[in-house]
Amino acid sequence: MGGMGICLSAMLLGGGMGIAAEPPASGPDGGYLTPAMQPDGTQYLPPPPQPGTARQHTDDRAFTSTRALKGTPRWALATSDADLHEDALLHAFSCAAGQNLSTAATPHLAALIHTMDMSEAPDMRKSKAYWHRPRPFVGNGQPICTEDDRAHLATSGAYPSGHTMLGWSIALVLAELLPDRATPILQRGRVFGESRIVCGVHWESDVQAGYMVGAAEIAAMHGSPAFRADMEQARSELTARRRDAVGSQDPACAIESDAARHSPL
Repeated sequence: MGGMGICLSAMLLGGGMGIAAEPPASGPDGGYLTPAMQPDGTQYLPPPPQPGTARQHTDDRAFTSTRALKGTPRWALATSDADLHEDALLHAFSCAAGQNLSTAATPHLAALIHTMDMSEAPDMRKSKAYWHRPRPFVGNGQPICTEDDRAHLATSGAYPSGHTMLGWSIALVLAELLPDRATPILQRGRVFGESRIVCGVHWESDVQAGYMVGAAEIAAMHGSPAFRADMEQARSELTARRRDAVGSQDPACAIESDAARHSPL
């Protein structure tokens, strides 16, 4: 399966995710969801805040206050979390999982995540196109953590956050596969979404909606026998690698822990 790309990575970053595992037992279109199973975020999500409302004021305040984080370790973490390439994405959850995650070490998990993303992408694309909400940096010169993507992101709808959707989906799946690590994994999933606020490329409400989309998509995927079968393969893989622990001396772990204690919300 080498050369396959994560849909969000291709859509947002122009990159790809190569999967070093056998093809998962996915649905007819390469994903876990049939059209009848696909949730529709344009129906279950609330609309994004309108200008002048209290909700938009909250969004404005979060964007403004987090610009001061530029150059800090939290800004660096947000920059790292913006990278959806295979090993960067897996490494983002290694501290929380308590073991090293990578395409080489956990290929079945990598393949599972790839197919999850393929399954979720239609809902995300439809929702972004439906609302086509401008991102917070549009129309001003405020810094964002991925300046090279500024022009491209300015043309992409902000609501809901696709990075948050994928990060929360991964957190939900890993919490199910490693239930004794559920709390730090879910905490990392929250921080992964908050990184989009810190980065300056999403409003607070975009991120909150991204959590909802991720939860909805994973709930629907549990109705797929192929998803459940691939989950079991990933569970066996992670169980077999329990001794490949991430040590507390890893600097990334301390930065992630600090980010969890200092939410921008």
